[in-house]
Amino acid sequence: MSRGKPVFMLGLIVFAVIIGWIAGFRAEEKSVAGQAGVLDNLEFEVEGQFARAEAPISFEFPKDHGAHEDYQTEWWYYTGNLATEGGRRFGYQLTFFRRALVSPEMRVERPSEWGVEQVYLAHFALTDVQNSQFFTSEKIGRGAAGLAGAVGEPLYQVWLENWQVRQVGENEYLMKAETDQVRIAFNLRNLKGEILQGDQGYSRKGEEIGNASYYISQTRLETKGEIYLLGEEFQVSGLSWMDHEFSSSALGQDQIGWDWFSLQLDNDTEIMLFTLRNEDGSIDRFSTATIILPNGQTQLFNFKEFEVVVHNQWTSPTTGAVYPSGWTIKIPSIDLTLNVRPLIPNQELVVSYVYWEGAVFSEGNIGDVPVRGYGYVELTGYGQSMRGRF
Repeated sequence: MSRGKPVFMLGLIVFAVIIGWIAGFRAEEKSVAGQAGVLDNLEFEVEGQFARAEAPISFEFPKDHGAHEDYQTEWWYYTGNLATEGGRRFGYQLTFFRRALVSPEMRVERPSEWGVEQVYLAHFALTDVQNSQFFTSEKIGRGAAGLAGAVGEPLYQVWLENWQVRQVGENEYLMKAETDQVRIAFNLRNLKGEILQGDQGYSRKGEEIGNASYYISQTRLETKGEIYLLGEEFQVSGLSWMDHEFSSSALGQDQIGWDWFSLQLDNDTEIMLFTLRNEDGSIDRFSTATIILPNGQTQLFNFKEFEVVVHNQWTSPTTGAVYPSGWTIKIPSIDLTLNVRPLIPNQELVVSYVYWEGAVFSEGNIGDVPVRGYGYVELTGYGQSMRGRF
């Protein structure tokens, strides 16, 4: 959602992590099997007041790529579409979430480096288009003793154990992540600088003051590197996208989920679009579309100025959830029409919560100019409501 990605489960994962640490484990990598639903009946309430996104603020980079611990929730989302020289395509997602356990006024000096005030969660997924395979993993870890964290000075870095994105120079980054089946090692170069979504980086989600996030993107990251899949190595290149948001807000009372699109077109233009879905099936008025032009300027459209039409559906054989699976996006004022389809149908993550996030292809026109490209779509609230989960 605005990549409104507060997909970090409110307190449920936090509680599980704390119980796990009491039992003496470090960060744990988990396969998808059997994860969904195991935390649904746990509750954990964090006391105190956190900072809220209430108005536009000034940003300083790379400092503001780091963690903002006075806010309760934060996430760093990387997605990308890559291909070999021979045209074999892959999509990837590497996402880090931070959740504060202690509000600013309740923090105290802790005698041990293992003392916990922040918890981190990460998701790693790879789409193998040729073989219609989808690989996912999840890690949870404490933001202490160097196990997980995010910093913006002197250079930006976010990590959870050996999953990491690290700045190595101006607009230059290294990304690494691995599981038993998949390993990636990428070099990323930011071609457009930082894009401030919404109103100078202030992205509203609902009526209530503070029901918003601060939202920064890098929408065109030139990407090169290696994918190691089931013992085979692939040299790949393409484009990635990064979203970074922080807030202390939640979905509104009637909102159950969101559909989010990030599309990178071959005319050096990007589209970020999200629709917030209400329980009665309507689209919330805080849904938004943004066009990022070749020069980095943005053009914002409110929910009445664009349309998303669903053409197909896909039913998960694992969860039974029914997801949209094929769309037409229209923005009449700029004569934009795009048809969007998943590269493979099954890109559902069944981890600590259930959602669909996958690589897509788009083609259409802006005026008389044909355009095509790749991107990512995230669909939440279809397998389970996201209300109260962040």
